[in-house]
Amino acid sequence: MSRSEKYRGRLAPSPTGFLHLGHARTFWVAQERAKQNGGELILRNEDLDATRFKMEFVDAMLEDLRWFGFEWCEGPDVGGKFAPYNQSGRMNFYCSALEKLRAGNFIYRCTCSRKDIQQAVTAPHAEGDEPVYPGTCRAKFPSASSNLPSAKFNWRFRVPDGETVFFTDGNCGEQRFVAGKDFGDFVVWRGDDVPAYQLACVVDDTAMRITEIVRGADLLVSTARQILLCRAFGFPSPKFFHCKLMLDEKGGRLAKRHDAMSLRKLRALGETPESLRQNGRNFLDW
Repeated sequence: MSRSEKYRGRLAPSPTGFLHLGHARTFWVAQERAKQNGGELILRNEDLDATRFKMEFVDAMLEDLRWFGFEWCEGPDVGGKFAPYNQSGRMNFYCSALEKLRAGNFIYRCTCSRKDIQQAVTAPHAEGDEPVYPGTCRAKFPSASSNLPSAKFNWRFRVPDGETVFFTDGNCGEQRFVAGKDFGDFVVWRGDDVPAYQLACVVDDTAMRITEIVRGADLLVSTARQILLCRAFGFPSPKFFHCKLMLDEKGGRLAKRHDAMSLRKLRALGETPESLRQNGRNFLDW
């Protein structure tokens, strides 16, 4: 970030369940980073997953964030110069980005199912991350202009095998991931005609002028993918700050299915945002 560029951070929840304490902790770090840098905080509603998205979760998300003490200057409820802030309203941006990747021959069609990939993969992969794609359809459909397959297909980004993608994380330090080994060709557009997380995230963070992305450490590998996408698009990469994951009593990562740790449940039990920040599970241990 240049000295003349104002810090812009973001909160980017998905309305696929109620927010839990782990979300609140990561988002709180994002808000603190924005305050420390005299910057702005933007709220983006990542509502692209129509199979899991529910309107009740959007309303609850806004209410829970306000209750916990979050404040944002741009978002779906307040507007802003980079609207819309609901991803479902930004499809024209994603379609343009997909066409740019297709024209540059960065992507190819892939007809493999999840089952096909799981059966073909032998190398282990990090918990929560996708397996390294074995490249089955690289040979079948070597270019973006290859004949259309008869089956439904995803668009995959072709990674530069053997290249080390490195970046310095603001919290975790120097990171290195080898394309083709630590991560493989990844989906940028799904067979149900929806942009994948990697593409939508890069397009929106760039369009909304986000200068630093604060999120959980489980997405460190995704950062390598997104850096490659930025390069393909000709976008500058933002800075990154990955937080430790908040764990449950058994040492597992919190998930939206853990209702006992949802902000809604904790609020109903009489907890306050102040008590959760002061006493909750190493809340400020980033």
